[in-house]
Formats: sequence, C-alpha cells, structure tokens
Amino acid sequence: MECRVLSIQSHVVRGYVGNKSATFPLQVLGFEVDSINSVQFSNHTGYAHWKGQVLTAEELNELYEGIKLNKVNHYDYILTGYSRDTSFLEMVVDIIKELKEANPSLVYVCDPVMGDHGAMYVPEYLLPVYRDKVVPLADILTPNQFEAELLTGRKITTEEDAVEVMDLLHKMGPKTVVLTSSDLPSKRGDQFLVALGSQTIVKPDGTNTSQKICIDIPKVDAVFVGTGDLFAALLLAWTHHHPKDLKAACEKTVSVMHHVIKRTITYAHELAGPGKRPSPAQLELRMVQSKADIENPAIVVEAKVLQKSSH
Repeated sequence: MECRVLSIQSHVVRGYVGNKSATFPLQVLGFEVDSINSVQFSNHTGYAHWKGQVLTAEELNELYEGIKLNKVNHYDYILTGYSRDTSFLEMVVDIIKELKEANPSLVYVCDPVMGDHGAMYVPEYLLPVYRDKVVPLADILTPNQFEAELLTGRKITTEEDAVEVMDLLHKMGPKTVVLTSSDLPSKRGDQFLVALGSQTIVKPDGTNTSQKICIDIPKVDAVFVGTGDLFAALLLAWTHHHPKDLKAACEKTVSVMHHVIKRTITYAHELAGPGKRPSPAQLELRMVQSKADIENPAIVVEAKVLQKSSH
C-alpha cells in the first residue's frame, strides 16, 4: 500500500527548511509527499536578506478545495511545522478534521513550533490555538522542552518532571510525544543533549501501556536551520516502520540527524577555512549528499527505556 503525506510547511528557493527539509527524506523512504507551501521565500530568515510571499488562509483553503474537487483528498499522514498566523493555523485545523473524517486512521504529526530556550518566536496568541485546537488533533507531537512547558503550563527541571509533562500531553490527545531537546543534564556529560519520548499503546484487552525512553544526543557547536523539520519528517517515517517501538524509531531518527549534521559541519568548515565561523549559506544541510544515510542509517545512539508501565 502506498503511503501519502500532506505536508503544510514553508518553502525556500535556496536551502533546506520546512518542506524542503521534509520532502526529500520522506520520498527517499518511500512516501508520496503532497506539499502545500505556507510561505515561499528566497531562503531562510537567518540570512542577511530574504524576500518572498506568504500564503493566506484563503489561499490555503483554495488549494485544498482543488484537491477535494478531484476526490484525491485521501491521506495517511499530515505533517505541519512553523506557522505564525492564527487564521492560517485554524484553517489547517479545519482541513485536518475533514481529512480525519475521510480517513479515521490518518496520523497527524505536529511540530508545535513556538520558541526555544525560554523565548517565543511566534506571536503569543498562537499558544491557545496550539493548546486547545491543534494538539488535541495530533497523534505524534514533537515539541522541544520550552514548547512542552508552554503547552502544559509546567516547568521541567528533572527527568520526573519531563515524564509528567509527557503524560499531560498524552492526556491532551497525542499517543506519541517526543521532547526533541531539553536542558536536563546528560549522564554522559555536557557534550550531550537529552531528548525524551513517550508512547501509549492500547493493548488488545483495552488497557493502556506506555513506553518511555531517553536518548543522549551528541552536541554540535553550530546553529543549523531546518533540523527540527527534518526530525519531525524522519520520526513520521520511522514510526511508520516501527509503529509499536518508539525506541527503534527514535534511534533511527536521531542517527540520521547525526549523520546529516556531521556531514554538514565538516563541509561548512572546509568552505569557511580554518578559524572562521561558517555562514548561514555554508551551513545549509547536506541533504542530497546524505541520501544513503537517510535510507539506511548506521545506528550511533542507543535509547534507554525509562519505564514500561501499564494502567
């Protein structure tokens, strides 16, 4: 059976963010990807200059109507990322509701992009839309620590807090939650970041069981753009291949990320020359060059199972 993804994200002419970051890996892993570009920019906004257009809620609806009129609005997955407009986000919600009615087994992968390291980079009025309308529809959610704290109103300072916040997020809707990064100290030292995941599985007898994992991710000294979009797309792909094994899905996702980032930083330093900080253009993800790693990643991290609990 072929698997079709509707991905509603940004598009850039040059480089890799949003749909440019998500489409190629999904296609390489065998998915049909239908893209709606929420913006079309010359490049990501980390460069000195950028130009482009923004898709309105009405234009989004018009594109969806076209798909619907041709009766090809059957999707297995929906993927969404960065959005900074309430009306656009609410239109996305309406589309997802309709697609879920058409296919009740549709899986919605949501990256609730709102901010990082204690600062919001979308307008604050988007938070209630995410919390009350978007997250309840999501099946797989990939917030960072700050976004998870915003959505639940709870601070994370310990691993126990993180587990509690993931459980609160489960109660809001999503069966799979991955905290893509946190400020928790890694047992392996300060060269590592801690990510955590939780998956609730309904057993045949109707009871819930949950698998909680944590994973140490090697830190890299550079600012990359488009990595969060790549992470969500890879998690979609690998949870599809390992639907009941979050540990395996996360290990593959994080391993691909590691290979792509390593290849990118090596190349950027070669271009920049010794002692120089690479530019945003030099730090664009080496996506095409990483095709073999995306398809079949050498596993470089091991996730630790924190708990398997039945309730």
